[in-house]
Amino acid sequence: MDHETAPATPSLARPRPVERLVQGQDTSDGAGVKLTRVLTQNLQRRLDPFLMLDAFGTDNPGDYIGGFPDHPHRGFETVTYMLAGRMRHRDSAGNVGLLTPGAVQWMTAGRGVIHSEMPEQQDGRMEGFQLWLNLPARQKMTDPWYRDIRPDEVPVWRGEGVAARVIAGRSHGVDGAMQREHTEPLYLDLELAPGAVFEQPLADSHNAFVYVYRGELAVGPQPVPARRMAILANLPGSDGVRLAAAPAGARAILVAGRPLGEPIAQYGPFVMNTHGEIVQAVDDFRAGRLA
Repeated sequence: MDHETAPATPSLARPRPVERLVQGQDTSDGAGVKLTRVLTQNLQRRLDPFLMLDAFGTDNPGDYIGGFPDHPHRGFETVTYMLAGRMRHRDSAGNVGLLTPGAVQWMTAGRGVIHSEMPEQQDGRMEGFQLWLNLPARQKMTDPWYRDIRPDEVPVWRGEGVAARVIAGRSHGVDGAMQREHTEPLYLDLELAPGAVFEQPLADSHNAFVYVYRGELAVGPQPVPARRMAILANLPGSDGVRLAAAPAGARAILVAGRPLGEPIAQYGPFVMNTHGEIVQAVDDFRAGRLA
């Protein structure tokens, strides 16, 4: 689903600057899967409604072969986007799916689900992202939901030297594969040719960040190298972001959303609004009420 347009002329009157650059923390999760935690728990309030972003990418099977065996979630959504490799999903609601390069898995944990994400390969590269998106308080106990989005179901907008895969939200008149009413997430995977420029309108009330995973780009005068997240400043009256690729080009994800402004209580894989709700989630898991 490619959408092409004529070369764009600069249209933003007041693009956002970079507030700060963040270097992710190397860690492991699941059964020893090595990854970089880019959006950490101390940034949840600043980047509300987003709770976590993990980036994983390696050619060494030892870094990913253990996968993520059965584990629970409650109170938010997970968005897994594969760049390379194959990952099999199974959950307690009976869903089974296979993530292939370019595919997306969008799962609403809601009141609770137990799932596993296991590699379906013995060698080769495994690369992608997992983003956690919060749910509003009134939806935290909704029924679990799941969707596998095939690579050909993700619309692509193409401009001059730019390809934007629109996973969620809307870009240049192209509706993404997913929409969410309360958090209004924008999730773009961008490929910029050397020197190419991309502009994206953003509501000034939304929190937003860019994560560069190949090459380098600039947000205004601020260079953003690979493996860095640029948190975009919340500038009243701003109308979007302008990204310019360095001479080597760049690959990056651009993520934005409307903050919920609600309390965040997290204990591992459970994200609720109060400590009491977390205690209940743990009790329900231990009693087998999430399965």
